[in-house]
Amino acid sequence: MALLLAAAAEVSGHRRDEYLQAARLSIEPGAVQLQLDLTPGIALADAAVGDIDSNRDGTFSDNEQRAYAGAALKGLELHLDGRPISLELANAGFPSPDAIRRGEGTIRLEAAATLPGVPSGAHRLTLRNNHHPDDATYLANALVPQSQRVKVTGQLRDTDQRVLSVDYVLRPAPQAMSLSVEWIAGGLALAIAASVLLFTSLRSSP
Repeated sequence: MALLLAAAAEVSGHRRDEYLQAARLSIEPGAVQLQLDLTPGIALADAAVGDIDSNRDGTFSDNEQRAYAGAALKGLELHLDGRPISLELANAGFPSPDAIRRGEGTIRLEAAATLPGVPSGAHRLTLRNNHHPDDATYLANALVPQSQRVKVTGQLRDTDQRVLSVDYVLRPAPQAMSLSVEWIAGGLALAIAASVLLFTSLRSSP
């Protein structure tokens, strides 16, 4: 909550000539979710609207929104233990052009990446934001994981928060279910063996 309030304060108080970019990462055992909020300052609003509204008709079509969202995601570099990870756009929300011109419009992008075959142990996830570097102000944070298997142990940022490295530990998957199945199977085998022995003993009795 403190991190979200701090981010909200930065959003409400950022300068007119800055492009505020707030990134939040959520790490799970087999995936990572990214939320990126883009808020152009009033001095940059017309340029931002022009970048999105490519046909200059005064509206943001679905194709224009997808194109801008795709360009923003291309400006992001995500690595797990030094290995590049591809982000896929999951959702995009765009304000009206007028809201952006008033400095009140925030573009919200949601993306996800699959992390296949991640072994248990310590890992580092690194995000680098290269979108609009000349006029950007960056914020970056890792959210508290929802899975108990993931424990964030540290967050490292460069001076302008353009780069965020998240150290975390992935705990092994719970074995309770497999152990329960093994115990049940073993118990059934013992019960069957005991029944066979008892039946054989009864048949051999005079």
